[in-house]
Amino acid sequence: MAAIARESLIIDLEDAIIRGSAGRRIEVLRQITDLFFAGAEVYDDEQIALFDDVIGRLANAIETEARIELASRLAPAENAPPRVIRQLARDDLIDVAGPVLSQSPRLTDDDLIDIARTKSQPHLLAISERETISPPVTDVLVARGNREVMHTVAANSGARFTDKGLSCLVDRSDGDESLQMAIGRRRDLPPQLFRALIAKATQAVQKRLLAIANPLDAREVQRVLASVADRIGEAVAPAKRDFTAAKRNVETLVSRSALNEIALHNFARNGRFEETLVALAELTGVPLEVAERLLLGSQPDPVLILGKAAGFTWQTVRAIILVRPGAQEMPQAALEKALSHFECLSVQTAQRVVRFWRVRRNTLTATAG
Repeated sequence: MAAIARESLIIDLEDAIIRGSAGRRIEVLRQITDLFFAGAEVYDDEQIALFDDVIGRLANAIETEARIELASRLAPAENAPPRVIRQLARDDLIDVAGPVLSQSPRLTDDDLIDIARTKSQPHLLAISERETISPPVTDVLVARGNREVMHTVAANSGARFTDKGLSCLVDRSDGDESLQMAIGRRRDLPPQLFRALIAKATQAVQKRLLAIANPLDAREVQRVLASVADRIGEAVAPAKRDFTAAKRNVETLVSRSALNEIALHNFARNGRFEETLVALAELTGVPLEVAERLLLGSQPDPVLILGKAAGFTWQTVRAIILVRPGAQEMPQAALEKALSHFECLSVQTAQRVVRFWRVRRNTLTATAG
């Protein structure tokens, strides 16, 4: 009886595609879909392939509303016709693709990765809502997704990540407090990335993150944060320098409201290290002894952070790097690498690091006094 019904529907299908109205095509589609669900649990691969062919042919000839209905019905089915599912998942209309992308167990990781790489942000959002998501898929979501996708996948307890994916997620949380909290709540976040997340966060978010952390992790983070300021420039002890004249020159500029990036650039370009150091400390609010340790370090990264936080141009930052003792012969390749790091560094991250240096050092100084 079922075979006769299927043969009759196939004849109806041919007639509906060739001569039928939109209403007739939709009616036939519903009949075929009903027939599929009537025996879905017992159909073998050959029978499902038949439905795949029949429904797929009709799906190409139906209007939007019917495709939406078809997608909604087939999305949760464990043995839904696979080619039809892939066709619906790649539909440009999210009302069609969304239910399939967020629910269908028929979609493989390769299907999801290809769609995540090529389709719209709403398509990515639907994928991020799946009950489970494998690491290769989340890697693409994190790399391409917008803010809403980031929030959804970070809050999805069924999403699994590679270390690279989690690291990228932490990097992309810069300036987004709610995303930072969503990441911080993940149980699969490694301690080192939790610490990196803490370093990016504002003081208010730091407190909230530490409150939800594992007690052992929280104590470790507190220990690391407390030691950061002590380690700044630790390997390079400042030489005994006389900043009296430099302070006087900078104070004169301050009194004239003439201390700015141009003045700092001129100090550095003319090789006046002491004035450069005092002016940089004044413009960034970093204590002079901290600024001295930062500039005397072997790496230019602290200068990049200070410059980015203050909104300086690369030309000024480059001049500050080269005015440091022993840095005049810095290889061109090292300068190009520093430029690349400077361009990639976000202002928000740099400003938070500078605030931490400033506040933490002031606290330690007050305690020591």
